[in-house]
Amino acid sequence: MRTWRTSPGGWLNSAPGGHLILIGLPGSGKSTVGRAVAAALGWPFVDLDAEIVAREGRSIASIFASAGEPRFRELEREATIRLRDARPSVVAPGGGWVTSPETVAIVCPPARMTYLKVSPETAFQRIRRTVRRRPLLRRDPLEALRRLLEGRRAAYERADLVVDTEILDMQEVTQRIVALARMPLP
Repeated sequence: MRTWRTSPGGWLNSAPGGHLILIGLPGSGKSTVGRAVAAALGWPFVDLDAEIVAREGRSIASIFASAGEPRFRELEREATIRLRDARPSVVAPGGGWVTSPETVAIVCPPARMTYLKVSPETAFQRIRRTVRRRPLLRRDPLEALRRLLEGRRAAYERADLVVDTEILDMQEVTQRIVALARMPLP
């Protein structure tokens, strides 16, 4: 079943902060699709977690271990503030970024969100080799993904566009997002 929800044509623009933000579970394809969409649009790609790691000089797992999730969410908020006046970019935040309405409101609007929808089972298959580096998934990764989806589903589904990544391959997902991004304003 394909799920698409779009805003009116031209929902991405060249104004500062007019980012395309990809949201979804770990393993939904945010980074992979994000790089492909950015390349197709000629826009920068921003991995928000990588930005935090570079600025802090330590891994996400280390931040969680030493300072906890609340501190990590503060760092996400600070990184989002830095995006506000940046030129349009394709942005891949961590899966929990969307659960803070105050953080989302910093850039949306004018930024628009695309939810890359995936089942916990498929997400687990995609990330099973990297699960040790993901603090929220360490104990029982599949069950953790199920809980994360249940807790985040409503926030994810408020996105401007929902793409089911289980039925489309990466190229098709990328093409659909790029096509919508290029639609002229009415």
